[in-house]
Amino acid sequence: MASNSVRKKRKRRGRRVMLLLLLMIGAAAFVCFYAWPKLRAEATVTYDTYTARIGTISNALSFSGSVSVKNNETLTADASATVRKIYVKEGEAVVRGQKLIRLSNGATLKAGFDGEINEISVEEGDQVSANASLVQVVDFQNMTISMRVDEYSISDLKVGQSCTVNITALDETFQSSIAKINRIPSGGGNTAYYTVTVELNVTQNVLPGMQATVSIPMEEAVDAVILDRDALSFQQNNSAYVLMKDENGQMQQVAVEVGVDNDNYVAVTAGLKSGDVVYKQAETKQSAVGGIMSLFSNFGGGMQTPGGSTMQNTRNTRNQGGYMPGGSYGGGFGGR
Repeated sequence: MASNSVRKKRKRRGRRVMLLLLLMIGAAAFVCFYAWPKLRAEATVTYDTYTARIGTISNALSFSGSVSVKNNETLTADASATVRKIYVKEGEAVVRGQKLIRLSNGATLKAGFDGEINEISVEEGDQVSANASLVQVVDFQNMTISMRVDEYSISDLKVGQSCTVNITALDETFQSSIAKINRIPSGGGNTAYYTVTVELNVTQNVLPGMQATVSIPMEEAVDAVILDRDALSFQQNNSAYVLMKDENGQMQQVAVEVGVDNDNYVAVTAGLKSGDVVYKQAETKQSAVGGIMSLFSNFGGGMQTPGGSTMQNTRNTRNQGGYMPGGSYGGGFGGR
């Protein structure tokens, strides 16, 4: 009797399992063949809009460096002597050939260039030994900036090339040019770096050691059709296109050709004219799917579409940042 009771319980349990499996199969069939197509049809697609316009666009290579003095000398005693006369004081401007200090042995120290007395290390009557430092002259007006340029960018630079120097701490800008390119690499590692020097005439606020950004213009398009770079899409062969509405209001792909690119904007050389409005898909909403996804969340951790991909709500985040130090492209845009 006991064995018959066990067999009956097993049969009832088996029936319940089969019923549950049939219900799950039926639910899956309902979703695949009825609910899912309907939900896909109810999906909402939104677009960001962009307008092409006439403007000027440029890009530039940018590098970081620090300010250094171009002319700096410390005058010393040529032999043991007594300081007889000091003709200048610290902070005083001097010109080349001007007398600075006279020693008891008849030696007179003179400035080797136009500059400023930065430091006087002795006083009148002091006994000094040979090679003792006496006075330092520095040219604080003519400065240099040295920057490290990697092997991938060095071929784009040449002596005499114009550039713009921005002193970071002061936010002051100066026009300059490349004065020297040292073609012997410095440092080790897998990438070679070369020292490039820029010379510039500065104001009194600019001091040695301050950090600077050197921008070297590379390309410029004037009175061109300009478009926000985020408006572009690309085919697998990397050809660019935009979305535009036809006469029936339907989205169509329109091939475009682009020129100067500064990571924020591009010059469109073919395919668009000023005033054209283009579109970029921004977001696809399928909020009704959330209920079904949660219903099946306990059976495998999520719901998949008939095609096999997991559904997600996505939002396109527009990034309009620029690019800076280390030999990277940045640029400007002016439109109307």
